[in-house]
Amino acid sequence: MSGTWSKLQKTLSFRQQPKSPTDNGASSGSNSKSPPPPRPPSAPSSSSFSRFSRSFSSTSRSSKRTCAICLGSMKPGNGQAIFTAECSHSFHFSCIANSVKHGNYLCPICRCKWKEIPLMSSFSTDATINSAGRTRVSPLEDHYPDNVSRVPPPVSLPLPEPLHFSDDEPLPSITVDQTSSPSTVHSESVVLRAFPEYSAVAASEAVSRFAVLVGVRAPPLADDARHRERARIDLVTVLDVSGSMAGSKLSLLKQAVCFVIDNLGPSDRLAIVTFSSGAQRNFPLRRMTEQGRREAAQAVNAISANGGTNIVEGLKKGVRVLEERRERNPVASIVLLSDGRDTYNGDNANQRHSPRNRRSSNATSGPEYLNLLPSSICPRNREALAADQLPTFHVHTFGFGLDHDSSAMHAISDASGGTFSFIETVGTVQDAFAMCIGGLLSVVAQELKLTVRSASRGVDIGSIPSGRYTSEISVQGKQGVINIGNLYADEEKEFLVYLSVPSAEIEGSATKTSLLQITCGYKNATSEEMVSVEGETVEIRRPPVLSPTDVLVSREVDRQINRLAVAETIAEAQQMAEMGNLEGAQAVLANRRSSLLSSVSAQAGDALCNWLDTELTEIRERMASRERYEQTGRAYVLSGLSSHSWQRATTRGDTTTQIISQGGSSSNSGAIGYETPSMINMVSKSQNLSLANRVEQVPRPNKTCNLTPRS
Repeated sequence: MSGTWSKLQKTLSFRQQPKSPTDNGASSGSNSKSPPPPRPPSAPSSSSFSRFSRSFSSTSRSSKRTCAICLGSMKPGNGQAIFTAECSHSFHFSCIANSVKHGNYLCPICRCKWKEIPLMSSFSTDATINSAGRTRVSPLEDHYPDNVSRVPPPVSLPLPEPLHFSDDEPLPSITVDQTSSPSTVHSESVVLRAFPEYSAVAASEAVSRFAVLVGVRAPPLADDARHRERARIDLVTVLDVSGSMAGSKLSLLKQAVCFVIDNLGPSDRLAIVTFSSGAQRNFPLRRMTEQGRREAAQAVNAISANGGTNIVEGLKKGVRVLEERRERNPVASIVLLSDGRDTYNGDNANQRHSPRNRRSSNATSGPEYLNLLPSSICPRNREALAADQLPTFHVHTFGFGLDHDSSAMHAISDASGGTFSFIETVGTVQDAFAMCIGGLLSVVAQELKLTVRSASRGVDIGSIPSGRYTSEISVQGKQGVINIGNLYADEEKEFLVYLSVPSAEIEGSATKTSLLQITCGYKNATSEEMVSVEGETVEIRRPPVLSPTDVLVSREVDRQINRLAVAETIAEAQQMAEMGNLEGAQAVLANRRSSLLSSVSAQAGDALCNWLDTELTEIRERMASRERYEQTGRAYVLSGLSSHSWQRATTRGDTTTQIISQGGSSSNSGAIGYETPSMINMVSKSQNLSLANRVEQVPRPNKTCNLTPRS
């Protein structure tokens, strides 16, 4: 055993030298390599000189050795680790690690094939397949097998990155079958629907503010077409690995990212960026084939936590991955997770050493902070002429724990068109990621625009409350356009259009008034062909006298009025809470709840109204005291506002699925908490996997990362 250990030390040794302020200088031209002299036949000496001779390649001048990869000096004491292979040739450890990362397993000098390679893990089936048949990839903190000596990992130094992130893996070629028309790829299209506020208006009456609900619903995904009917995605995860993430947070984060890796398709691509005091691209944009998933899991498990929190640098590097890629998948998004405040940018940079002031400070999310973001995720930073010409990458942000900067995370997501989720309990991070990717992996329509046009003389469009979706009214009130963008499978978007309705005398003896014509156009996610859909014309009756049923408000319109009113009230209460007026905030929430419960739709047991009632109650509880609001209330409220603004599901608090089952079918009650079936299925998958892992494994401080084999 001692002989084996001695041989291992001699054949695979790298040295971590003390840091020196002196940088490596380039070797001079006189420092060319000479062939290594033959080894003497005598037995190896145990002296330090003979071990030194075997550890490094001989050169004409032993004091100035040269790395054959970068041609830089390998003089001892320059603060760089030295790697010596079994063929006796030596290189900078960072140089050879980067070379190995790109698949080079031969010695650059003698072309000898190495058996022992740095930063590579064995993936033999007998060692890495657990009892459930899932590939297991252990973090660096995990215990090594008893029969393998553990070598302490080197100090974490960023590997050399290319000057330009144009090293993304090429996309697979598209076959003829994959470019079929929408009718052959997807038999269903987007569905339009509309409801007038009242079914009739008296002929002699003119209404200045009449509401019409217009909605759009995406087609479903077939169960047997997991990747065929949706858009392929380029996803970049930007992960906080500052010192506060050490321990269970980092272990759970690794599990969550590996869950994402496992659920991406072979045509999807993933890149991994981490940030602490600086930022590093840990994994290039690669396709999630079996090999890609395996190598991505390796990169995840090699992550360690230390340093400060530099969110802006992390986002800049993540944006570069998408901006500088050579090829592009139809969908591109960034997922950002952080458990702290940016200690290098914004006003919080001045409070880096004042932890007590961090939670109460809310200045990071101000305009000055957003000005630091790349224009690709913050369109307000673009020049006016380029505002509509450049793509915007949606950033879906996740605030982890009680000390993250919810205001900054919400501002980043809101500026980019993404969502903000609040992960109150660390154990739910995987479920939160599952909710998000369940939507991102189900995009069936892109660049969707919903258009409404006046259908009669005297019917003018006054306003379109569309949340964070941009809308425009043109042609002197005769046309309105809502830019929705991407639509997930089964996802619904509903908007109120307020009109002016003239009296019927203007139209002669007509018994009906046509109000709106509704159309939409979008790009099919798989065929990339443009599709047009025309809805039915919205009409109302114009009787001389109204019947009792004519004066009943539409439940569909009423529930949407309630949703908008609740969202506006939550925003008002949040502003009051930020100013310290918690009593006033609670009062406006209570008043809105009373109005909600007395509405027609709530009285009828509408599921959305029940959910809104629960939301108002929860927010009031989280505004019970200043301390409670600072800890969880602000993040919960901002996540809710993000959800309402985009009509898209977010994780709030320690819950991930917020569907209330009672009341109405989905066909007439719409989405409750904006969750789609794809989101719900992905969350269920995450929860079932977590349960299986708890049953299978005894809890350990550092959990392993499991990848499920493809079926």
